[in-house]
Amino acid sequence: MARRDKVAIYGAGGFAREVAWLLSSVDASEAYEFIGFVEDGAVGGRHLNGKPVFSWERFSDTHRDSVVAIGVGSPQLREQLATKCSMFGFAFPTLIHDSVAMSDLVEIGTGSIVCCGTILTVNIDIGSHVHINLDCTIGHDVRIGDFATLSPGVHVSGNVHIGRSAFIGTGATIVNGTASAPLIIGDGTVIAAGACVTKSTEAQCLYAGVPAELKKRYLERK
Repeated sequence: MARRDKVAIYGAGGFAREVAWLLSSVDASEAYEFIGFVEDGAVGGRHLNGKPVFSWERFSDTHRDSVVAIGVGSPQLREQLATKCSMFGFAFPTLIHDSVAMSDLVEIGTGSIVCCGTILTVNIDIGSHVHINLDCTIGHDVRIGDFATLSPGVHVSGNVHIGRSAFIGTGATIVNGTASAPLIIGDGTVIAAGACVTKSTEAQCLYAGVPAELKKRYLERK
């Protein structure tokens, strides 16, 4: 039997627990041994769903042979944690639930997580540390930038480009662009839950409603 990599999940919230469930799926469990959660400031002896919760200091001292899945929903925080882990030499697994339906024409970057029930069609390019949550659908010729988050039940039609660190809320729909004029979700933009995006958005903004309209401009978030 091939050696399984040890994997810890950075984070101890709801999504981190869902990633732990993903790791119990057949394909993931054959590749990885889940050793526990990592949480900044964690107190020794704490357990979550039967697994230990390590402080960062303890984990980085005693489990340098592990890989790290980052289980936090915030794109900005996820990027900070990925940077810290990389500085300590940790690698990142790419996790895809057994139930995901996808063609051979899908590229998925390092550290990305694709959850149960998602459908990925053809000619899709997904960056690094992207989270695609439960029951999402992604159509043809879609690009998703590094650290973007798709919440549960997001539907992305064809010829859409989603920017780096964008956050798409639960149940949002993004209609199709065209090959010559893709619909673009700007870097760092938030699409509110239930919104329907019918045209390209600016970067670093909040859009909500049906059809989605600009509600707020953010200062660039770190």
